[in-house]
Amino acid sequence: MPAPHFSYSLNASTIRPTPLLQQIEIAAKAGYKGIELWHDAIDQSISDGGTLQDIQHCLLNNGLSVPTTIYLGDWFDTEESQLATVMDECKRRMEQAAFLGAPHVIAGPPSGIADQALGAQRYRKLLELGLALGTAPSMEFLGFVDQVNTIEEAIHILDLAEHPKGTTVLDPFHIFRGGGPVGSIQKLSPHQIAVCHFNDTPGSPERTHQHDHHRVMPGDGHLDLRAYLDQLRAIDYQGWLSLELFSEDYWKKDPLEVARIGMEKMRQVAVSYTHLTLPTIYSV
Repeated sequence: MPAPHFSYSLNASTIRPTPLLQQIEIAAKAGYKGIELWHDAIDQSISDGGTLQDIQHCLLNNGLSVPTTIYLGDWFDTEESQLATVMDECKRRMEQAAFLGAPHVIAGPPSGIADQALGAQRYRKLLELGLALGTAPSMEFLGFVDQVNTIEEAIHILDLAEHPKGTTVLDPFHIFRGGGPVGSIQKLSPHQIAVCHFNDTPGSPERTHQHDHHRVMPGDGHLDLRAYLDQLRAIDYQGWLSLELFSEDYWKKDPLEVARIGMEKMRQVAVSYTHLTLPTIYSV
């Protein structure tokens, strides 16, 4: 069976603190077809005198799509008295996403203990609001967040929300960090995945001590990324692979060089990918 077709995207976190318009130009020069933009960078670009139209034109001129924008916060677990304010901010960000053509906005999980039933209820409301604006929030699980750190927990929230447009975000780092099995990808359908982030992680420190900044380029760590891709093939996912790193070491380097190396390493892993047995590295 042939390997699936993926479209390659650059998550702009990989080349911080490069200004947003330059992020877009660099992604195009490095050969990506998409770029995930962060709302704090969008707001900074506007604060510096730019406009959403400027960002839109830059995307069009460089031939880039925006798979997602990042992120919506606090909606899951904020106090009821603060919910209207939080939802207003989510609405503002979703309006930006829709204007820039992003089909999804990543909606972060809570920072502490999660009331999954409440979070699912609010996620449904967030989806309804976003879809009315022209974009769909995607509920992300994070490996270091209590009770929302595995694929199973994300699926549970999607099931409770009972919305046909509910999606989550996959990321090999978060699957590893949360301790759940990579094989759980097969519990999802392709339309339930907004984007697949792509990265690797070193063998140390131990899993529970790793955080975002420990991520490394695909192929430079110890994860079996071909098994991750094998699971995506099993459900016929043919969407975005998006390089997402948070390394100050990379941020100090030439951003175009970092983006080009990232593209090369993603392609090397994806093109050489073959059907493999599921690894044990993702399980606790």
